[in-house]
Amino acid sequence: MTREKPKAEPQLGPLIRKRRKQLGLTLQALCDTAGVSVGYLSQVERDNATPSLGTLAQIAAGLDVGLEYFIAAPGPTDSLTRAETRPQFALNGSSIGYENLATDFPGAELSSYILHVPPGYASEVVSHEGEEIIFILEGEIEQTLDGQVIRMTAGDSLHYSGLRPHSWSNPTKTPARILWTGTLAVLNRRGAMKLPEMAPLEA
Repeated sequence: MTREKPKAEPQLGPLIRKRRKQLGLTLQALCDTAGVSVGYLSQVERDNATPSLGTLAQIAAGLDVGLEYFIAAPGPTDSLTRAETRPQFALNGSSIGYENLATDFPGAELSSYILHVPPGYASEVVSHEGEEIIFILEGEIEQTLDGQVIRMTAGDSLHYSGLRPHSWSNPTKTPARILWTGTLAVLNRRGAMKLPEMAPLEA
């Protein structure tokens, strides 16, 4: 089944810069709070780099907003998601597509997504509070954890602390799909998981 890739809007850079200036924050001040480098944030604000969802959430927390500030109107909050109607989105400038599996309810701690990863994609190196589990649904991924490169294929899983520096990439010529589940603290702010319902992703 062919799916149309969602259109992401608006541009992240101007939104981040506008909010930062509203709060009277310098680049350094926001970086200190969000846990990213000044050079990287500067690139993001100029739309020369697109952060992963986790990094965007850290920036959002530093700006005292939820992810909904960057991603349009909220979608359904029903705890049952079906493949054909599941909330899906993409970040402007990023080639990664996300399907939201988790819902927001009192006491909820987990976040969970299916990531559609195109050939050649490589994430930035990050570290943060919380823990993560990734399960490869399809294709191959290279996960780098504390400098160690781990080759993962369909059926493989990895559970690790977000405090350990990590990144991942799809070095192959075929798409990959990852089931990501975690307790990333900055993603668990009330309302942050209410993501927009958008056009289906391309399979």
